[in-house]
Amino acid sequence: MKQAQAVFVEGGRLVLADRVVDGALRMADGHIAALGDIEPQDGDEVIPAQGRLVMPGLIDLGVFSIDKPAFHFGGITRAGLMPDQDPPLDFPPRIRFAAQSGKPDLWVHPLAAATVGLEGERLAEVALMREAGARAIATGRRWIADSGMMLRLLQYAAMLDLVVIAHAEDAALSGPAVATAGEMATRMGLSGAPEQAEELAVMRDITLAGMTGGRLHFRQVTTRAALDRVREAKARGLKVTAGITPAHFILSDLATGDFRTFARLSPPLRSEDNRQAVREAIADGTIDVIASGHDPRGPEDKRLPFADAAEGMAGAETLLAMVLTLVRDGVVDLPRASALLAANPARILGVNAGELRAGAEADIALVDPDKPWIVDSRRMEARAGNTPFDGQPTQGRVMALFKGGVKV
Repeated sequence: MKQAQAVFVEGGRLVLADRVVDGALRMADGHIAALGDIEPQDGDEVIPAQGRLVMPGLIDLGVFSIDKPAFHFGGITRAGLMPDQDPPLDFPPRIRFAAQSGKPDLWVHPLAAATVGLEGERLAEVALMREAGARAIATGRRWIADSGMMLRLLQYAAMLDLVVIAHAEDAALSGPAVATAGEMATRMGLSGAPEQAEELAVMRDITLAGMTGGRLHFRQVTTRAALDRVREAKARGLKVTAGITPAHFILSDLATGDFRTFARLSPPLRSEDNRQAVREAIADGTIDVIASGHDPRGPEDKRLPFADAAEGMAGAETLLAMVLTLVRDGVVDLPRASALLAANPARILGVNAGELRAGAEADIALVDPDKPWIVDSRRMEARAGNTPFDGQPTQGRVMALFKGGVKV
């Protein structure tokens, strides 16, 4: 989808890397040509922003399904696709097909499976998959239990200058558990995994990353102890980053109290103390990325007893609105929120996007941060409405979206 006509957005509030300023933005040839105190040129299509936020399009790092209507509703212009597909993204032609699957109105960045079949036993042909379009390597929903295998993966990835995106959960400790061990799991009679399963996984992988000098991104870190380990690793100068989804900074395990399977997630919801620790980690920079974890699940997967229901949530449509709650609560400012949603994921994936600067690709969202709406699972654009925020009033909607300078 090639931009045929330059677009001039005027009267907006530009969310830059370090501040928010009033100004205009011009898109030409698929890139941001200029921004700030500028005037339109002859032939430009002029679009009034009417005081709305002008932000980079969101980059959703770690989705399990490509769901374009939901992504467009949520202001997402790029999606890092997890390798947990059927069949897994462990073969170059599958990577190539996935990379083309979003065209023309969505960038899909496939994440190569770390091991064949995501089984943790044999390294996949990562170098060939990188040539086919893979932007990072991911262990998928599983933790690689074999420390020697994980060490070789990090060494290999360092040679290729690719990030390893890891699942942080020691499977030997978590087993078939469906909740976090503690008062709620006990009261509900659910099998609970100790939260230390996350801390141990994070500690081991950080140690291996330090041995190799490789780049390591934890897709979700949800406990206070594990976040402390990430914080310490960053202080030592290791190339470690961490992500989270909105469910873990908005909800605690109290949300599972009525056995509502929309709150059946992986990792499971944590205690209130851990939820507060996540918010602290977002505020102090320990967490680098907020992603939707988009994983739409239909009634056949969710209308089951809690222990039998599938994990996952439809998160693309609510991602921006939930992050804007952090801005209203004073946890982060708008530039930091934009970095969590766009600039930092872009840096991890190595794409020239995610920031409002001249020369960056013109993936742009016009956002009304105050527009009220109610999350309704029955009316969502996603293939399924399994959101734990069903019925929740919220604020913040994308009013216009551009990919490569072309309105979606």
